Amino acid sequence: MADAVRGNWVDTRAPAPMRPYLRLSRADRPIGTWLLLLPCWWGLFLAAGSGGAGLAPYDLWLFAGSAIGAFLMRGAGCTWNDITDRDIDGSVARTRSRPIPSGQVSVKQALAWLVVQALLAFVILLTFNMTAIALGIASLATVAIYPFAKRFTWWPQVFLGLAFNWGALLVWTAQAGSLGWPAVLLYLGGISWTLFYDTIYAHQDRDDDALIGVKSTARLFAENTKLWLAGFLGLSVALLGLAAVIALGDRPALSAGLALAGVAAMGGHMAWQLWRLDIDDAETCLWLFRSNRDTGLIPALFFAGAALV
Repeated sequence: MADAVRGNWVDTRAPAPMRPYLRLSRADRPIGTWLLLLPCWWGLFLAAGSGGAGLAPYDLWLFAGSAIGAFLMRGAGCTWNDITDRDIDGSVARTRSRPIPSGQVSVKQALAWLVVQALLAFVILLTFNMTAIALGIASLATVAIYPFAKRFTWWPQVFLGLAFNWGALLVWTAQAGSLGWPAVLLYLGGISWTLFYDTIYAHQDRDDDALIGVKSTARLFAENTKLWLAGFLGLSVALLGLAAVIALGDRPALSAGLALAGVAAMGGHMAWQLWRLDIDDAETCLWLFRSNRDTGLIPALFFAGAALV
């Protein structure tokens, strides 16, 4: 695959018959799983800190279960995306080697693989409380709509954000028992973060997208991209910081201070990306996009520390 991590485990260790399906799930490119997972961990750790009781044994399952679920649902979502985009992918240099347009997997085989992944993820979801289960089922609407967004709006990254940050709502609810305002703020802050990193990612395909008529924020913002990204940076930090203040406002000052320090450090990492960004260099865009695993991991670690104080 054109943008896979070199020497990845799919190409080097996975059984040959499974490789096209694992590539369909982007298992050779783990960054997407991280970006889906990290808002889940934000919700888990901030909810645990908000409750005052800290991390409980069941939270270990929420931690692990959300990781497994993120891997499966990211795979299912990418499979669905490739089914709907099979004609577009064949016209874009970076994506024409994907399993469906290259003929490695048929559409019927891809649909069957999608169902397998979704059912396994549903089994994990059933271990959560009923409200969280309902939220998990509702998230399918955002997953279903996203691949079509670039056909009708210049803001498809918003729809990606709606899908990729749903875990903040779901796992907060699974831990706390009900949805809370901090989870909503985490969700909105995550959407702003998605607009930041996926606009960077979309600049790789800007020229091909223009030729075939696919819309994106990269094409919309063009030379003003850095200015827009600076706005998304500020909005992400403000929303996550407000979530931390509301969730931990009645906890010891050290707890809230740790959480806010994590949000500030996340903002610093985003500012570093903005400084290094060259929208005309596809390799730099891909490198910076992948660095967002660390961007999202920073507040997750600080939120975990806040829950333990």
